[in-house]
Amino acid sequence: MPEARRKTMIVTGASQGIGAGVARAFLRLGYAVVANSRKVTESATFASDPQLALVDGNIGEAATAARVAGTAIEKFGAIDGVVNNAGIFFSKRFIDYTADDFNLLSETNLAGYIHITQLAVKRMLAQGRGGSVIAITASTAEHPIAGSNGSVPMITKGGLEAVTRNLAMEYARDGIRFNAVSPGIVDTPMHNGESRELLNQQSPMGEISEVEDIVQAVVYLTEARHVTGEILHVDAGAHIGKW
Repeated sequence: MPEARRKTMIVTGASQGIGAGVARAFLRLGYAVVANSRKVTESATFASDPQLALVDGNIGEAATAARVAGTAIEKFGAIDGVVNNAGIFFSKRFIDYTADDFNLLSETNLAGYIHITQLAVKRMLAQGRGGSVIAITASTAEHPIAGSNGSVPMITKGGLEAVTRNLAMEYARDGIRFNAVSPGIVDTPMHNGESRELLNQQSPMGEISEVEDIVQAVVYLTEARHVTGEILHVDAGAHIGKW
């Protein structure tokens, strides 16, 4: 990609798993990347790269989002895309979730999306050349699995899918595209210590996804100029029905 046309991506939740894979993929493709997580500078995830900036902080806080967006503009001169990967999940029976649980889930999964996406869209509108915003949701927001209790976290993931569709329509004429990737279970550190056999049973294909499967979907949606409002399922078919 010629230097004058180098695009800048923001990736949240980038210290490991899907976020780290996405950030590395964009660097390989010639993008500049601003990677964020609570302690991304301490993670040793990335080698030094002049086209990479690391910003620590909780993206659920408006001040962190401001630092991330400001870094993208000051260091690379633009914001062309955002991958809202930062998210948390924990499983409980519905009656056991607390108000603090809901607030924690909402802060990271919803407020985090709103803070950085608002700043990115304002910059994209000023730049006048469109852009891409992607959310990472979850297949179980649409197709719950018996025994995998996650009702309250799925309120937030379902909300991300709803805002994706609404913003896709709101900003279609501005060329700013909003899409989401909806994974099933992915082989990330979130599942360290869990039985691979049991995890594989929750996939119609009999195996859980790799990080690269999700990365490919994110890259596609970022570069697919006429795709907007799409919820792209990368879940081995789990959203289709019972297996």
